[in-house]
Amino acid sequence: MLTFKRALVAAAVFITMLFLITRSHPTANTKTVVQDTDSRQDSKEKAGYTPSTPSTTPSPGQMVPVPGKKPKNSQQLPLGDFAKAPIRDKLSYQFPYDVESKFPAYIWQTWKYTPASGDFGENFRPAEASWSEKHPGFIHEVITDQVAVHLLRHLYASVPEVLEAYNALPMAVLKADFFRYLILLARGGIYSDIDTHALKSAAEWLPESVPREAIGLVIGIEADPDRPDWKEWYSRRIQFCQWTIQSKPGHPVLREIVANITLETLKRKENGSLKSFKDNKVIEFTGPALWTDTIFDFLNDEKYFDMSTGKGNITWRDFTGMKEAKKVGDVVVLPITSFSPGVQQMGAEDYDHPMAFVKHEFEGTWKPENLRHIGVTTEELEKKKTQ
Repeated sequence: MLTFKRALVAAAVFITMLFLITRSHPTANTKTVVQDTDSRQDSKEKAGYTPSTPSTTPSPGQMVPVPGKKPKNSQQLPLGDFAKAPIRDKLSYQFPYDVESKFPAYIWQTWKYTPASGDFGENFRPAEASWSEKHPGFIHEVITDQVAVHLLRHLYASVPEVLEAYNALPMAVLKADFFRYLILLARGGIYSDIDTHALKSAAEWLPESVPREAIGLVIGIEADPDRPDWKEWYSRRIQFCQWTIQSKPGHPVLREIVANITLETLKRKENGSLKSFKDNKVIEFTGPALWTDTIFDFLNDEKYFDMSTGKGNITWRDFTGMKEAKKVGDVVVLPITSFSPGVQQMGAEDYDHPMAFVKHEFEGTWKPENLRHIGVTTEELEKKKTQ
């Protein structure tokens, strides 16, 4: 006889099973904005931005329309075909991109220890705590090296090339760089170095005029060195910051940089050159130089943007001297003040400026002492020493 108690138990079991099934089997309606770069199918979306020279570039803060067509639904791939697919196709299928989704409420940081450990540096505690204070309700994780290995095994089990490349990297800084791209590609949210302070909530990073459902990547300018000897200080004339990044999962820029690092690492592993890797090559291999190049490649890629009516490629000239946010397709570029306030050069304003969102301490803990503060003024260094 079906009693009221038995009916409740049966209903609870049914709801639990339904929850597990829906969590374990993602719907076939997951949207992707673009197929992998190795694919030439019609489902590649063009964002509709017309590149231009600086004379016709919209002024800082003026938003460029992104008409774009609706992306097609991703399709199921046979297991055999998936195993043999190019890495970009695997990443595209495993981590589909939906620009209309919300930015995930995750904050990712990495360090040798978690804040719960007594070995967690006291000098990092105020910075780490600032992210939780400014983002109540967000999931805030400080990932150790050991946890990172297990997390990536879970997220990238179906793309073993990525795991092989990660494990093959010979330096901790290379893995730290690679991890930020990997976690944002798979889960999205905010990545920020452990020596950064959140000055304002991410809810304030984008101008109110920018619809959140049209943006998938938020980046800032790290360096805009308008000086003849800029090559002695920076790798690129405009250098995009990778100590703080906000993204939605599956963004094509993240997919491309993960694919590039994976393929280059495995090539070097095969020819034996990883063993002699020098720390002064980090910036080009996994750091801000590669990050900057990948972003510019994306902004000038006809698979994503309509290049037919443009007057030239997007270059550093389109971003130099920015004072407000600039929208290019589904990417928002923030001025140097946003993620590099207080450096007292390159047009950066101070920490109390309305556009100052993240403060970076420039610890560069992986670098030799003489390289930790490249580009920071002597006055700033002396100020830090007295704090």
